[in-house]
Amino acid sequence: MINFSSFLTEDKGGKNLHLEHIEDEILNYGITGGRASINFVRSLRDMLAGASRSSIDMTVKWDGAPAIFAGIDPADGKFFVAKKSVFNVEPKLYKSEAEIDADGLSGSLNSKFKVALAEFSKLGITDVLQGDLMFTDDVSTETIDGKSFLTFQPNTIVYAVDVNSDLGKKIKNAKIGVVWHTTYKGAELQDMKASFGANISGLQSPSTVWMDDATYKDVSGKATMTETETAAVTSSLSAAGTTFRKINSTLLSSFMNIQNSFTGNLSGASLKTYNNSKVRKGETIKNPSKHAKDYLKWVEDAFQKNIDKLKTPARKQDLEKKKKETVRELAKHTKNLTSIIEFQNHIVDAKMGVVKKLNTVKSIGTFIKTANGFKVVNPEGYVAIDRVTGGAVKLVDRMEFSFNNFTAIKAWDK
Repeated sequence: MINFSSFLTEDKGGKNLHLEHIEDEILNYGITGGRASINFVRSLRDMLAGASRSSIDMTVKWDGAPAIFAGIDPADGKFFVAKKSVFNVEPKLYKSEAEIDADGLSGSLNSKFKVALAEFSKLGITDVLQGDLMFTDDVSTETIDGKSFLTFQPNTIVYAVDVNSDLGKKIKNAKIGVVWHTTYKGAELQDMKASFGANISGLQSPSTVWMDDATYKDVSGKATMTETETAAVTSSLSAAGTTFRKINSTLLSSFMNIQNSFTGNLSGASLKTYNNSKVRKGETIKNPSKHAKDYLKWVEDAFQKNIDKLKTPARKQDLEKKKKETVRELAKHTKNLTSIIEFQNHIVDAKMGVVKKLNTVKSIGTFIKTANGFKVVNPEGYVAIDRVTGGAVKLVDRMEFSFNNFTAIKAWDK
């Protein structure tokens, strides 16, 4: 198994603040990333096919908000809750209600952090945990298909639990709900390193807190792939491998250098941004060659937007020259880029074979709220973790989740 930890990282400080889509690893880390994405999906296939050799763990991405941190400040041994600023050089930690008020938190965010401070302090957390806040006092009772559910909507997805189930009774009695997914350890906050997963078995379990870890749990035994499903993923991986061997590694490295030069106002010129623009429109990339050629126009347009904003002719002329040089250089990569995009498509096909199987098992109902009522949807996605090195990538049905983001009635729209 390839060592994933050398490139599957979150940020320069080892904090779990951002995860990449598995199909983008070739754009992030070149040939190494492309090879790793194949190996990662292969291990996922083996896991779901029942092979004991798989070294991958799986967690579920919950659509919670806000992200919340809780634990002990090594500097003074006091308990705190915090937002993502917890690892700043000057961290904002909330150890009292007065500190929450002093930071300017208002409305529901103020009250949520106050409840979190009071309730999470009862859990006996010894390190620092990161989780997704799911609910406080915003649990509702809804009738869906003639049945009564407790529902909560922290962001886009509405989670629904049978009122009369054991889980429903726990949620009804709880003042706060959270799903923990990452553990941090270290002598100082700024030096802490993340490990994906959270072992909550040793924590206290007051009735006022509903919590879970994000580990994927196949309690029904339905998530084992059939021979046909396994063969389909294998076929996509085989196609990915064939295409991967066509990619020129030297040209790919050169292309990545150009991509890395797109910073500041030109960050929108990257291929990943162009690909994401298609995802937001619900468009699949059916013609890699055309997509590669159209990307040149995308880069031109990105440059032109910045040229139009400049005031002096000299600066306009300089950026115009850079635009022409960049597009001319990118044009040399069109053939290789076509293979890269085709490779990404095959990885997406293989990934979706895995994701669709994972979606057959859900512990909690997931819906979106539309103008016509509730619509059943899949979970946000999953995080695949190499249990040897701790590296991780996310597996998301980008088309469905992006569509839901644009069409659902969000929690703040209600």
